[in-house]
Amino acid sequence: MQTKQLRIGIVGTGMISNITAQAINAASNATISAISGRNTETLNNFADQHQIASRYDDWKKMIASPEVDAVYIGVPTSAKEEIAIQAAREGKHILVEKPFADFESLKRISATARENKVAFMDATHFTHHPRTKKIQENAAAQIGTVQGVHTSFFFPFLDRTNIRYNTQLEPLGAIGDMGWYVARAIVEYMPNASEISDIRTFIQRDPQTNAIYRGSGMIEFKDNQISNWDIGYNAGVCIMDLDLLGTEGLIAMDDFVLDWSKGFAFDDENHIAGYTLRKGMATPKDFEYVGSPTDKAQTVHMVENFAELIFHGNGQTIESVIKKAEDTQFILDSISNSIQG
Repeated sequence: MQTKQLRIGIVGTGMISNITAQAINAASNATISAISGRNTETLNNFADQHQIASRYDDWKKMIASPEVDAVYIGVPTSAKEEIAIQAAREGKHILVEKPFADFESLKRISATARENKVAFMDATHFTHHPRTKKIQENAAAQIGTVQGVHTSFFFPFLDRTNIRYNTQLEPLGAIGDMGWYVARAIVEYMPNASEISDIRTFIQRDPQTNAIYRGSGMIEFKDNQISNWDIGYNAGVCIMDLDLLGTEGLIAMDDFVLDWSKGFAFDDENHIAGYTLRKGMATPKDFEYVGSPTDKAQTVHMVENFAELIFHGNGQTIESVIKKAEDTQFILDSISNSIQG
């Protein structure tokens, strides 16, 4: 019997939409039914590349189409709210690229999704990798009570023509882009972290564009859990480190954002995704590597999980997904509001 297919319309033809289109085409339970974009040449090139027949130069017409069940929104941050709210009002489920303009904007989107009884998921890839669930299930037994998470996310990127350096379209720069992963790591790996008791954030701005291209900080929660983080575009190396510190050990990854084997920027067929477990005074020869292999990219898992949420989810599961987006944006807003220099 053929698997039911979620028909997804894509808004936006940029780089991240291209990655998501590849994932939809590789998913077992989803298909691209339409694409919308403002530039006719770019729109047609995108549609030809991904074999999309229905093409719209107006996203409003596309989301009103009966051939669209759900909408993926891969546009600049400043444009996401209007499209997401309109799509939800049309009864379309929404998968929205992160980050959002701010917590209030996200709450308006989530409220509309709830009112219209549609699914709303943010497009964070790493949360859908099987490794994330494995760590969540095993952390207490392997490292005891989680005390903190440290993240370090850098890649060399000084292309000032990129949208990340446009302070009008992406006002938070690296904080909004890479800081989202800092916040989401807290939500995923320290779910009991409650009210923030102290937060410090420091930034560096690009001297040419004034965009934020480096950030570092610390968040202390009232239950004594702590997150330290460091992000930026201005280092000459790609770093994707995450350390989850427990009372009895440490879980560590060096590819927590995009896994080395199937991340869209990497394709090391010899690498097995997983994490390193360390305890006590163990030296490198005693570290244990816990594999979590998968035959699919985490982007494909994301699309399939989105479709599964729509086909088989209930109010509780849909609400839990929305809540993670809200919690992540709340932490990101707290970071941006605490910028000190």
